[in-house]
Order: sequence, then structure tokens, then C-alpha cells
Amino acid sequence: MPYVNIKITREGASAEQKAELISGVTELLARVLDKNPQTTVVVIDEVETDNWGIGGETVTRRRAQGR
Repeated sequence: MPYVNIKITREGASAEQKAELISGVTELLARVLDKNPQTTVVVIDEVETDNWGIGGETVTRRRAQGR
């Protein structure tokens, strides 16, 4: 039973976009690894940009500085 955890910043991904991610990842695992789509679990975690850091800074701060 594959388990895939996708983490994205919380910036307005629509329900349709998330459904497409779930469907696409499930199809990819079925095609590439012959995994059963019925037992594939995909979880999307949305993280606030204040809680996501790159290079010692929050994503919020990096984006405010144009990086």
C-alpha cells in the first residue's frame, strides 16, 4: 500500500488542483511501479509560509525580499 505525502505552501491551491495531484500521483505509481490504485494513499499537507524555511529564513520573508 503506497503512501505519498505531498507538502505545499498554503497559497490557494484549489480543490481541483489538489484532486489532480492526487489522481496524477496515483496514476504514476500504477504505471511505473504497478501499484494498485485502490490501495494508494495520497495526503496533501498545506503549510503556512511562516512555518516553511529555506536557507535559514521563512518563505514569507524570502518572498517579501523578492527571492
